[in-house]
Amino acid sequence: MASSFFLLLMLLVVAPLALLLFLRLIARPRLTKVPIKGRHVLISGGSSGIGLAMAELAAMEGASCVSILARDPRKLEDAKCQIQLSTGLPDDRVRVLIADVRDFEGVKRVVEEASAGGPPVDVLVCNQGVFVPQELESQEMDTAKYMVDINLIGTLHLIKAVLPQMKHRDDPSTPASIALMSSQAGQVGIYGYVAYSASKFGLRGLGEALQQEVIVDNIRVSLIFPPETQTPGLLEENKTKPEITKIIAASSYAMEAKEVARKALDGIKAGRFIVTCNFEGFMLSIATAGVSPQTSYGMAFIEVVAAGFIRVVGLCFLWNWFGIAERWHAERKKVLLYCMRNEFAYYPLDALCSSLQEATRYVGGMRSSSALISRLVFLPKQGDYTASSFSLSPYPRNGLCYLIYMHFTGDGWQVR
Repeated sequence: MASSFFLLLMLLVVAPLALLLFLRLIARPRLTKVPIKGRHVLISGGSSGIGLAMAELAAMEGASCVSILARDPRKLEDAKCQIQLSTGLPDDRVRVLIADVRDFEGVKRVVEEASAGGPPVDVLVCNQGVFVPQELESQEMDTAKYMVDINLIGTLHLIKAVLPQMKHRDDPSTPASIALMSSQAGQVGIYGYVAYSASKFGLRGLGEALQQEVIVDNIRVSLIFPPETQTPGLLEENKTKPEITKIIAASSYAMEAKEVARKALDGIKAGRFIVTCNFEGFMLSIATAGVSPQTSYGMAFIEVVAAGFIRVVGLCFLWNWFGIAERWHAERKKVLLYCMRNEFAYYPLDALCSSLQEATRYVGGMRSSSALISRLVFLPKQGDYTASSFSLSPYPRNGLCYLIYMHFTGDGWQVR
């Protein structure tokens, strides 16, 4: 009996404590603080959204100089005025840098101008980013390359331009920081995000390798994983977002830019390598920890202990996502096959409605908690039709039907 109790004690108390002490010994890099007060902070993509919110926060926390980099001079000047109004910083402490991050020489030039006659950059936030959600088959290669060039290659350009002066900053004993703005789509791949996820996953490899290179210079790298965020670009993103992507993303919510900015800046100040912004991001950080740097031995303990359970949860999510894609395409194929066998062009309205009722019975067996909407567009030629993305329309008012719109709800297909 005593031996059983002793073994239970070892299992429940001694073993976890031993693991915790071991992780405290090996966790790298060591925990440190990165001050913002009195530092030169440079933020790309700083004219709006998360970047502008971070610039305001940095100014409020006493940054000696805040530089914001973007392509649009008018937006940059508006952002500068907003920072000055909200923080009271004088004109010479808020600098605007006009450059396209795809142009290394242009980035290098404005970075040198930003530090000319003043302090070198102490904190770099690579926040620029573009996102055009679309299936790869439908997406133009120029669009895919555009995302990779700005999100990934542009980040390399910024780091390459800033690194020499950051290494030779005035006080090398005080940690500097390079922060990379990734995305939760950089933690897990999502339908319709192929090129975007490629660019954001690339930032992780960049950050992990870079941290090893710059740790001797007392520079900390932070990798930030925001969820979908209420920014000026969100409405544009939703215009091309595939329906399957919308269904998968329906369970999450978009955070406010200021909320993301606060969490991101707090993570940078704490010197953390992985910076998450919500519970989903936190769980994904455990699931994808791998061999990433970890400054907190407490967090390392959670990663080790919870890894198996989180893996099971992740597989459940993937099972659901794959199921959504498979069901959506299966039902769309059924409708298209039905329409190929039943030509509707120039059908009288009564006969058309009868045929559509049959179509409703044919595909109406599928049930879903999410509404799936499909549009079939028919041209006024016998047997000639095209199929495209999703919308609703009222019944045609004349006796012929040129456009047929079908809508799927939890109760089956309906014509609207």
